[in-house]
Amino acid sequence: MTDLLKTSLNRRTVLQAASVGAVGVSPALRALVHAQGSDAPEKKEVKIGFIPLTDCASVVMASVLGFDKKYGVTIIPNKEASWAGVRDKLVNGELDFAHVLYGLVYGVHMGTAGPKKDMAVLMNLNHNGQAITLSKALADKGAVDGPSLAKLMAREKREYTFAGTFPTGTHAMWIHYWLAAAGINPLSGAKLITVPPPQMVANMRVGNMDGFCVGEPWNHRAIMDGIGITANTTQDIWKDHPEKVLGTTAEFVKKYPNTTRAVMMAILEAGQWIDASLSNKMKMAETVAGKAYVNTSVDAINQRILGRYQNGMGKTWDDPNHMKFFNDGTVNFPYLSDGMWFLTQHKRWGLLKSHPDYLAVAKEVNQVELYKSVASAMKINVPKDVMRTSKFMDGVVWDGKDPAKYADGFKIKA
Repeated sequence: MTDLLKTSLNRRTVLQAASVGAVGVSPALRALVHAQGSDAPEKKEVKIGFIPLTDCASVVMASVLGFDKKYGVTIIPNKEASWAGVRDKLVNGELDFAHVLYGLVYGVHMGTAGPKKDMAVLMNLNHNGQAITLSKALADKGAVDGPSLAKLMAREKREYTFAGTFPTGTHAMWIHYWLAAAGINPLSGAKLITVPPPQMVANMRVGNMDGFCVGEPWNHRAIMDGIGITANTTQDIWKDHPEKVLGTTAEFVKKYPNTTRAVMMAILEAGQWIDASLSNKMKMAETVAGKAYVNTSVDAINQRILGRYQNGMGKTWDDPNHMKFFNDGTVNFPYLSDGMWFLTQHKRWGLLKSHPDYLAVAKEVNQVELYKSVASAMKINVPKDVMRTSKFMDGVVWDGKDPAKYADGFKIKA
């Protein structure tokens, strides 16, 4: 930077540049802003935990494609063995951020998922793209969806076991909701266990469970291996549902606000890149299939990220509501109503003993204003309303207006 440029930029100009973030600012000005220390990331290297799932892709690609460096940070993706491990490392500070289950973040914040700690949902990483898998053995007896499973369970009485990935997490809530929508009480009429995502297929192969809910590529992998069928996708349960989030502790956001913004920007840009073209999606599939990340074959990943589905029984279809990482920008917005929905299900299934102040908790956890500031700096549109209306597979509508009534209104509950 020249002396002339340095002297011509007064402190006010620098602060104005800092207030909108360094995105869209000329390289010369950005360098000066960072030199002044006004918006430079406080922590240059960050560890982000992830579980081997297709939806870790925006975290991985932010690192692989160098979007992190663009915003002044280096992302170190840390492969974790289980969601419980992710929780523990987030809480004790071994991880700075994580690709993490929405309901896990809320569970830790509320003290229903282990040690209680104030947490933060920074943004969604993706919508859709999980599924309910039933064993081939059940399918061979005619159980290929919720209603036919309920009939089989009524006819052939035994203990039926289903797996989620973490007690307060999304997959546990999807399998609870799906079973209940078919008239099966997941608490008294079935056994629910917790299995880490990469171990789902192996456990089904040896007969440890009759069905599971997990993220891709493990549902498609079960079909490829001939041991399972897709009964429903999670977008069948709730179209455009929130799935993984970028999570951290409230303490980290407070201590490292500039680092937090920089990481959000890098991952948002990676999500944009993934959804920008089919060739980018295929490149992503090749990358995340690698041993360091998901550790599976590329063909286990690359079909469903394009919306090309098969159910393992000869049916194929194109699903426009497949996994999205950015879409038109609405994917990443941390709607308060989404966070509140998980709390209603935690109350429904007895994880919460009494009704919390649903809206107040969501405002504590979901960093809406922070997300808006990042999106504004990146010229990404944000919804006008922090609440949204969603219709579920059983016809029940969720709008966030009366969460206690909604939670108590289900026929099947704890």
